[in-house]
Amino acid sequence: MRREVEILNPLGLHARPAAEFVRCVHTFSSEITFRKGEERFSAHSILEVLSANLDCGSRIELEAIGDDASAALDRLEKLLFEFKEQEANEQV
Repeated sequence: MRREVEILNPLGLHARPAAEFVRCVHTFSSEITFRKGEERFSAHSILEVLSANLDCGSRIELEAIGDDASAALDRLEKLLFEFKEQEANEQV
């Protein structure tokens, strides 16, 4: 399963949200990767997530393969949206 999402956090996916993203990925049994442009990254690796340089406005394609793929994509998409909300609340 695949899903395209946009990074909406004004600060991008910096260290703290990237770590939370990877922790969330590890709660699922599916193999989860993402593409940014032509490059593919493992969503299980904090180093790969950070090396993708996911700035605000970056579009990525999440891919999950496994029994809980749909649930994983739903939760990760929601989490990426919540990062935008968290940053907005912290800037107030």
